[in-house]
Amino acid sequence: MSTFKKISSKVFAAASAGILLAGILPSVPARAAEDVITIRVCNWEEYIDEGGWEEDEVIDLESGDIFGENALYEDFEEWYYETYGQRVKVEYSCFGTNEELYNMLTLGDEFDLVAPSEYMIMKLMSEGKLVPYSEEFFDEDNEYNYYIRNVSPFIRETFETNEINGEYWNEYAACYMWGVLGFLYNPEYLTEEEVSTWKLLVNENYIRQITTKDNVRDSYFAALGALKGDLFLSEEFLNDPDYHERLGEEMNDTSEETVAEALEYLQRVKDIVYSFETDSGKSDMVTGKIYSNLQWSGDAVYSMDLAEEEDVYLAYAVPKECTNLWFDGWVMLDAGIKGDAEKQKACEAFVNFLSRPDNAVRNMYYIGYTSSIAGGTDGDQIFEYVDWNYSADDDEEETAEYDIGYFFDGSVGGDYVLTVPEEQTYRQLFAQYPPKEVTDRSAVMRYFDTEANARINQMWINVRCFNIGKIKAAGWAAIILMAIAIIAAVTVMKLGDKKARVNRRPLQHQ
Repeated sequence: MSTFKKISSKVFAAASAGILLAGILPSVPARAAEDVITIRVCNWEEYIDEGGWEEDEVIDLESGDIFGENALYEDFEEWYYETYGQRVKVEYSCFGTNEELYNMLTLGDEFDLVAPSEYMIMKLMSEGKLVPYSEEFFDEDNEYNYYIRNVSPFIRETFETNEINGEYWNEYAACYMWGVLGFLYNPEYLTEEEVSTWKLLVNENYIRQITTKDNVRDSYFAALGALKGDLFLSEEFLNDPDYHERLGEEMNDTSEETVAEALEYLQRVKDIVYSFETDSGKSDMVTGKIYSNLQWSGDAVYSMDLAEEEDVYLAYAVPKECTNLWFDGWVMLDAGIKGDAEKQKACEAFVNFLSRPDNAVRNMYYIGYTSSIAGGTDGDQIFEYVDWNYSADDDEEETAEYDIGYFFDGSVGGDYVLTVPEEQTYRQLFAQYPPKEVTDRSAVMRYFDTEANARINQMWINVRCFNIGKIKAAGWAAIILMAIAIIAAVTVMKLGDKKARVNRRPLQHQ
C-alpha cells in the first residue's frame, strides 16, 4: 500500500516569515526590516507539504528520519537566512487550473514564481512572459543547487530536448511533479485488457459506468488516442526509427479534419459515460458509483489509498496505444521579477530547496504525486523512500521485480530494481513510477497556437453544449416550424390578454 499523508481541503495558504531573534545566529549580520526580500509564489491547491504531521508519521529511513513539522515554504525562509544571510518572506497562494492562473495574470495579479503545467509553460514562453534561469542555477558544483544535481535523468532529458519557438523548456522551467494519464478501475468489474485502450470510453458494455475528464486537453488527447489507435499499434509505426517524433506529431494534430473527427468521437463518449468530471471521479470510484475513471496518476494513487481504507482494491492501467506525459514546473514571471537579481536568486533558491531530496520526499508523502527529483549527486534518499514505501515483506509469497532505473540513473536492470508485492505492478507503484515501456509510448501535449486553440475550444463547446453543425435539413425545418408555432401562440395569447384587460376596465363613477 502506498503510504502518504492525504490532506483535506484547505483555505488557500498564506505564509509569513517569523523574524528570527537577535543573537540566535551571531555569524549572520543583522538586517533592517526593509531589507527583507518578498517573493510571491503561486502553486496548485494542496500541492506542497504544509507540515503538521502526527508523531507516528515519521519516515524512518536509514539515511535519516524525515518529518514535516512546518510548511515547506516556512522552512525555506529559515533555511535561506541561515544559508545566505538574507531574510526572505514567502507570500504563498494557490490556483485551481492552468486557465485560472492565466486569467489571474491577465487581470493584473503579480507573482514571481508559479508552477503551471507543460502546455501553459509553453504558452507563457511563447508570449515572452518568463525570465530564464540564471547560469548559476545550472552549476552542478554548487552544493545548494539541489535541482540540477538531483533531477531525474529522464526528466532532465525531456526538458532539454523539448522546445517552443526555438527555446528549450529547461531554460525557463524546472520540473516539479510529473506523471501519466490512464484509467483508474475496479478489477471486480473490468479486466485489464478492457481498460488498456482509449476505446474504453465508447465501450457500450459499460454505459453510465465510466467517467472522463471535464477539460478539453485531456479529452482531446483521449479522442486522438482512440481515433489513431490502430496506427499506433501497427508494426510499421512501432518500428519507425522516428517513433517518438511521429507519436508526438500525431497526438498534437490540430487539423480541421482531425478536430472534426474528435468532435464526433467525443459526442459518442458523451452519450456513453456517466459524466465529464473534474474531481468527483475519485470519490465515485471509492463508493462504487462508477467502475472506471480517466485519471491523472497522482489522483489515482489518492483514490487507491482511500478505497483501500474501505477494503476496496482499485487498479490503474495505461492505454496500450499511448499515454500523455504531463509535467508541472516552476517558472519565474518577468512581470514579478522585474529585473530584480536578488528576487530572482531567492526564487531559484526556493526551487532548489524543494528539490533537496528530503524535501522532495516530504512533498511526495504529503500530496501523493511523483517528484522530478531522483537523488543523484546527493545520495539515494528518494529511492530509499520508494523502497521503504513499496518493497515486499520477507515472507511475501507473490512478488515481482520492478525496474525503475530509467528514472534514477537511466539504466535497465541495474541498481534500481525493487522486489514488490505483485499487485503493485498495477496499483500505486505503477501509477507513481510507471515502467519504462509506458513512458516509451508517451507523448507530451504541446501548446496550440491561436488558430488551433480556437478550433479546439469551439469543438469542446459543441461537445459540452450544443452542436448546431449536427442538425440536418429536416431538423432545421422542424425547428423553424416549432418557432413559427411558438410565435403564433404567443401572439394569440397577447391578443387575448389585451382583450381581457379591455373587458376588465372598471366602470366609470356614475
